Amino acid sequence: MVHLASVPNDSAVNAPLMKGMEKLKIDPNNNEDEVTASVYGSRFAAECLPMHEMPEDEMPKEIAYRMIRDDLSLDGNPILNLASFVTTYMEEEVEKLMAEALPKNFIDYEEYPQTADIQNRCVSMIARMFNAPTAQDDENSMGTSTVGSSEAIMLGTLAMKKRWQNQRKAAGKDYSKPNIIMNSAVQVCWEKAARYFEVEERYVYCTENRYVIDPEEAVKLIDENTIGICAIIGTTYTGEYEDVKAINDLLVKKNIDCPIHVDAASGGFVAPFVCPELQWDFRLEKVISINVSGHKYGLVYPGVGWIVWRSPEYLPKELVFNINYLGADQASFTLNFSKGASQVLGQYYQMIRLGKHGYRSIMMNLTRTSDYLAANLEKLGFIIMSQRGGAGLPLVAFRLDPKNKHHYDEFAVAHHLRGRGWIVPAYTMAPHSEKLKLMRVVVREDFSRARCDTLISDIKQSLDALKDMDAKTVEQHSKRIKNDSTSSGKSMHNHPKYKNEKHSLQGKTGKTHAVC
Repeated sequence: MVHLASVPNDSAVNAPLMKGMEKLKIDPNNNEDEVTASVYGSRFAAECLPMHEMPEDEMPKEIAYRMIRDDLSLDGNPILNLASFVTTYMEEEVEKLMAEALPKNFIDYEEYPQTADIQNRCVSMIARMFNAPTAQDDENSMGTSTVGSSEAIMLGTLAMKKRWQNQRKAAGKDYSKPNIIMNSAVQVCWEKAARYFEVEERYVYCTENRYVIDPEEAVKLIDENTIGICAIIGTTYTGEYEDVKAINDLLVKKNIDCPIHVDAASGGFVAPFVCPELQWDFRLEKVISINVSGHKYGLVYPGVGWIVWRSPEYLPKELVFNINYLGADQASFTLNFSKGASQVLGQYYQMIRLGKHGYRSIMMNLTRTSDYLAANLEKLGFIIMSQRGGAGLPLVAFRLDPKNKHHYDEFAVAHHLRGRGWIVPAYTMAPHSEKLKLMRVVVREDFSRARCDTLISDIKQSLDALKDMDAKTVEQHSKRIKNDSTSSGKSMHNHPKYKNEKHSLQGKTGKTHAVC
């Protein structure tokens, strides 16, 4: 998800860093330090980095590199960012392969036919991993790479909407009021897809004890205007797998023609290896499309995603454009056009490098580590909200036990851990259960048992430190950490016009979105 940036006005640009302190002026004609051997001996080290307007003159490449690198050093350490599912480790060989592909425009199939073929290989491998039907000679599943699951979900929503509209038109019925059914704990991209493509959102709300969709409630919400049901394999809050089979079986039992799209952004590369017996994919007849993020447990740097459709029946022809680009005929169904080839190649490398056995070994190790972390957090007095033993994603969602009547909350614990470099987010739960606060640790490939032990020790130290503070001190400490260390405290991403919106779940209920 990309931030909507606000362009500052001239008064803000020209304001001094501190009131009463004018910016240091450097004589632009004084070039005596241009040939210095040290980056920090150059005039650029004594100037502010350009922020709002492109500079008039060049900057030496070594200095530009170092200045930007120094600026980025204030970001959090990706390895300690336990909020995100996004891959933070890949082998040197694949990093080299991806770097070599940076100049390639993936969409140029004529110029880079082998790269295009590698995408097709990935689609085939992923479709078969999801048990796509392959026995019939007269019909094929199909799929495509995307920038991430957000684009894949947009494409899936468009396909469901267009198919529903075509059916309504053929029957001579109104097709102006489509709706889609989903859990209120969906990632914000589902809200965007519904809003951008004018589809009514119908939510199955979470409760204080249930954080996944209720199959019975979901099916009850279906009417003649429903384009489909979204089911999630690995929710962002607690990592749970929604019961796709139960939804499928109810639709079959009631003879309801309503498709299921499975959002397997996080779990699509986990469930097939940790719990292969779980039926959630194309083995179920009502599942017509599945998306997955290659840059999560697919083990590729961001951003790459994938979407697969069961058959051409579920991807209307009028959404696909046949184009002739630089001499090559190709079918295109994307929201963008040009993109780099590196991430697709990275995905192919991981799948042939690791194979099923390698993915299974990694995912089982992550599951063991998450169970170990959950057991230790439970000993520290936390309530565990996520599943264990591979029944959900390798993450741990946890909260303070309200029986202990702490004078601090989960946000205070998160802010205290930030002082040690850990990014362990705190959230309020989805609507109708938003009074619940929780924290979440995503166990990724580079989160070893040794690092896990360090985190457990730091959480224990944070709890001890917070216990020794009074409520006012805790509040002051949390405020300082938020203002000094987090993006919400120091960055100006949002234009005032767009603050306090009331159309999203967050705007309506105060829900905070779990990082994906």
